Amino acid sequence: MFLSDRTVERLRSLDAEPDLTGTRYRLGERIARGGMGTVYSVQDTALDRSVALKVLHAPDPRGELATRLLREARILADLEHPGIVPVHDVGTLADGRVFYTMKLVRGKRLDHYLENVAALPDRLRIFQKICDAVAFAHAHGVLHRDLKPANIMVGAFGEVLVMDWGVAKVFQDAKTAITAAGTPGRDTLGSSEETPRMADTADGAVLGTPGYMSPEQARGEIASLDQRADIYALGAILRFLVSSAHAPTMPRAVAAICSKAMAPDPDQRYPDVQQLSADVASYLDGLPVAAYPEGPLARMWRWVSRNRTWVLLILAYLIMRAALFLWRGR
Repeated sequence: MFLSDRTVERLRSLDAEPDLTGTRYRLGERIARGGMGTVYSVQDTALDRSVALKVLHAPDPRGELATRLLREARILADLEHPGIVPVHDVGTLADGRVFYTMKLVRGKRLDHYLENVAALPDRLRIFQKICDAVAFAHAHGVLHRDLKPANIMVGAFGEVLVMDWGVAKVFQDAKTAITAAGTPGRDTLGSSEETPRMADTADGAVLGTPGYMSPEQARGEIASLDQRADIYALGAILRFLVSSAHAPTMPRAVAAICSKAMAPDPDQRYPDVQQLSADVASYLDGLPVAAYPEGPLARMWRWVSRNRTWVLLILAYLIMRAALFLWRGR
């Protein structure tokens, strides 16, 4: 029996679709497909709402991919933050494939969303929201390890969500990372030992995306990675945000922030995401940027730029007085 290429492709797609029989979900359209799993829009019939369902591409007899997917779901379940997608449910289909459901994000990927965001300050405020989510994860002992524009979504109301935590790294003291004051402990990301329930990738493996991976991550130094690897990726995202803006040149202060975040030596980078975000906030507020030492002329120009309205009013007043003086001297 002859089958056309279109028919064969259709049969393959049907075979790949998950059978949700016995679950509370009704299959919708496919949203995205990654290296490990596929994300579908499904209807939660129990709560009558649309959610996203991530499921393995195919049954996993060895259980390695299932373990990684469950690991990702547990990481997300521990990170309750407006900038991180919440997990609703986890389970196994009749064919043995593991799945979990999460909030259905209605929006665009960051690299697509920026097509309608021309102003640099607006782009920097988006970056600050990304930093907030990553800093929260770090405070709970979690490294993302694959931060890039394609893994960030911007919702219809401007909400920014960091996605795809499939290669995240969890440290042993994650549960005790928050002190009584609500801030991360000093050694939150200092240990290279993993939690027993979430086995990590072996040292020597290369995880991440070229252009956004830190040098030590590209070398496969998995065991020694800390928050500065994510800071490097954030610097690359900041560079992407600014370089793709409709501006003639990158401001020197912002370029200095990118350079510090992306320093080849981890010791030369920002020690934490909060300090990186603080420098961006200082730039937006017209304040000194720690990564960009200023000379007297630069400080004066920044002061003039920050107080532009008052400077213009004073100049207008002086010009008016000078004109009046010259008119009276006739």
